[in-house]
Amino acid sequence: MSKLRKHFTNLTASLEAGYDEVAFALRKRLNADDPLQVVTYRSYGTLHKLYVKGRVLKDKNIRKAEGRDTLWNNLLDMYKRFESDEVSHATLQVEFQGKIHTVISDKEGYFTITFSAEEQMVWEDMWHEMNVKLIDAPYSFAPGIKNIANVLVPPPDAEYGIVSDIDDTIVKTSATNLLAMARNTFFHNAHSRLPFAGVAEFYKSLQLGRNGKRNNPFFYVSSSPWNLYDLLIDFLDINDIPEGPLLLRDFGLDTNKDSSSHMGHKFKEITNILLTYPHLNFVLIGDSGQEDPKIYREIVSNFPGRILAIYIRDVQLKDREKIAIEVSKALSNDKVEMVIVDNTVEAAVHAAKAGLIFTETIPQIEADKKQDTGEIGGKEELT
Repeated sequence: MSKLRKHFTNLTASLEAGYDEVAFALRKRLNADDPLQVVTYRSYGTLHKLYVKGRVLKDKNIRKAEGRDTLWNNLLDMYKRFESDEVSHATLQVEFQGKIHTVISDKEGYFTITFSAEEQMVWEDMWHEMNVKLIDAPYSFAPGIKNIANVLVPPPDAEYGIVSDIDDTIVKTSATNLLAMARNTFFHNAHSRLPFAGVAEFYKSLQLGRNGKRNNPFFYVSSSPWNLYDLLIDFLDINDIPEGPLLLRDFGLDTNKDSSSHMGHKFKEITNILLTYPHLNFVLIGDSGQEDPKIYREIVSNFPGRILAIYIRDVQLKDREKIAIEVSKALSNDKVEMVIVDNTVEAAVHAAKAGLIFTETIPQIEADKKQDTGEIGGKEELT
């Protein structure tokens, strides 16, 4: 980054921070009576240590998406997501192993708290629930505001984990085209956004693995802002894509935040996942549209022997494909295959040959692909 660009970015970030402080003071002075809400984000941990992340916001009453929502409905809801009123200096309590722990939201309304188990937990389910309750805030609020935080704890006998990108990997975003990306983001909701054909069954086959227990954990790492969290969660649920923590980034201009770069954010999050589970190998899935091949190459370099396979969806841009091919050739020295595919069936065929999934799941993946593309019936039409 040039000195001039860095200076401009830092200046803009300072103005943004100043605006946030003035807006917060004004809202506090006016004591705006919008109800508050505690938003919790899916996170992850182990039987020894886990963390909870969330945000305290004014409740903008964003509706649950419906298949028949109009363009205006979608635009209005998206405006509410990005015109968020964060609540800083809010006090929250989280109960863990019979004890109450307190955490304070930061200037953007975010809160993160990490727990080290005094007594090792016993694994009972993939997801561990924790209650998060709002205790105090700079605004008046009705008592009893709380939410449940869901924390992923992989089972001891998981075969491998899967880290997947979201944009242009499981959902059509057109991240390499700003106009198309804006149209897909602002004009569509969780029902009308289209998944890539066959991705649901392919991901379920990876979750199933070869032990038949369907207990391989998924982690979704994206450069999308936290403002889109509810939309992305709904998208995964609607399209029957395996649940997993969503690791997004803050929407801002401050270069000291984890939003400073697409590559920096994703590399950091994937690194944290592999460090958290040192005895678990991983499959990485992304696309050639942005930096995924380069990021995954660095991950392989930093964690030798931990990556079983890499699948990169080709976004059909020659310059991006060329980079992906060059990275794939370089990775052959590390004995890691980066497979560049046009569709999920190609990825599934390779995964079956590599012993990651059952060969018997491929026909269902092929059928799912045809249903998503409308070649055969079986799924509701997305409009």
